[in-house]
Amino acid sequence: MRITLSTLFFWAVFLISPCLSAQSVKKIKSEIQTSVDQQQNDLIGVSDTIWEAAETSLEEYTSSKALKDYARANGFTVTENVADIPTAFMASYGSGRPIIGILGEFDANAGISQKRQPTREARVEGGAGHGCGHNLFGTASLGAAVAIKEQIEKGQLKGTVIFYGTPAEETIFAKVWMARAGVFDQLDVCMDWHPGAKIEAGTQSSKALVDFRVKFYGSSAHASSDPWNGKSAVDAMELYTTGLNYYREHILPTSRIHYQIEKAGDVVNVVPDYAQIWTRLRENNREKVDVLYERALKIAEGAALMTGTTHEVKLISGIYEIQVNRTGAEALQKNLENLGEISYTQEEVDYANTILRETGKPEKGLDGSVHPLRETLPAQGGSTDVGDVSQIVPTIRMSATVAASGGPWHSWAVVACTGMSIGHKGMLYAAKALAMTMADLYKNPALVEAVKKDFKDNKVNDTYDPRILPGPPSLD
Repeated sequence: MRITLSTLFFWAVFLISPCLSAQSVKKIKSEIQTSVDQQQNDLIGVSDTIWEAAETSLEEYTSSKALKDYARANGFTVTENVADIPTAFMASYGSGRPIIGILGEFDANAGISQKRQPTREARVEGGAGHGCGHNLFGTASLGAAVAIKEQIEKGQLKGTVIFYGTPAEETIFAKVWMARAGVFDQLDVCMDWHPGAKIEAGTQSSKALVDFRVKFYGSSAHASSDPWNGKSAVDAMELYTTGLNYYREHILPTSRIHYQIEKAGDVVNVVPDYAQIWTRLRENNREKVDVLYERALKIAEGAALMTGTTHEVKLISGIYEIQVNRTGAEALQKNLENLGEISYTQEEVDYANTILRETGKPEKGLDGSVHPLRETLPAQGGSTDVGDVSQIVPTIRMSATVAASGGPWHSWAVVACTGMSIGHKGMLYAAKALAMTMADLYKNPALVEAVKKDFKDNKVNDTYDPRILPGPPSLD
């Protein structure tokens, strides 16, 4: 058989190209890790600025500025006031496809201010604190975007990277307003992470929810001289909560009902003419939440009828459940295993155990190991507006250890870790894992298509319907 030089050349290219491609990706990932290491001091500085500012929803001006300044300093084009939200922004670099986004949050939790120490002591009395690690969240994601930008700039990767500065996740879920504005529609894939107590790729969904306020209006009167002339708004509110609590027996085990009384009269000797309560309902998907919502509205109406008062329901917001993308999770898992575990000093382990002892939890220290992929189960935990993003674009998620194992979340115990080395280590780890997975997507069009196919094949909601009122978000 005659073998020509062109035939030999073809087979040489065919056999060698995959090896060269794999070497290229390996080199890019090594450079990404080096980039994050080189950014370390800057990222810790940005994170600590946000930790110290500890700004709550829609008030994150210092935090947003710190991230925007870092993005601009690294050559990104920044778009501010996204979706008419002053603290929301986008930072982009590159051109063409794929267009890969990465989410970054930076709001704090009210009332859990804490010093950098393992025993309870407020840094600012009555102030906020980063009990969900969002000072690390936005910073790590931007660090990953910078590492990718450097590879695009070198010509090693082709495409566009967009960092999304997303405020107000803890209360009103600003991503829903951003989603309604269409800012995620352009993406091929979106990356996301969340600070946690272990390292794992995201294979679990979240609960959908609806948030609303019920306001009851009555008429005041002297509580002793002529109470018969009054109509108590607080009576109506109490009947409303009683109705909700009786309803608990007849809901699915996956349902959740929460409420917070915000206003219940001023003085004891006056029949109160106004009451206000914030209600949150959760279920494993949007359709099941609607069942809870419809019943709660009827309970509120009944409470008003029984007391001769009037009532008003004001929607705050609602969010979807997360659509899991296991194809993306499998790709990310390989990079977690490539990175390996986070190692801790004895001082860090002792610090974590002191926190656990102070909060009455078993002293498990810190879990820096890489956990295997889990089977996707019905949602057991909380909710996030990342769910809305995942209904629009394939979303790949992960968590990284930033706090003591088994400690209480949304508490001072997490704040004590997110402003020091334990939190910093998780932040840098997440930045590397996210950027390495993004590199896989940029270099492998087939992976992008597989992630998109997973999204399409598992999509339950045919259309995206944001559950928010017209206009920008408001805390009122």
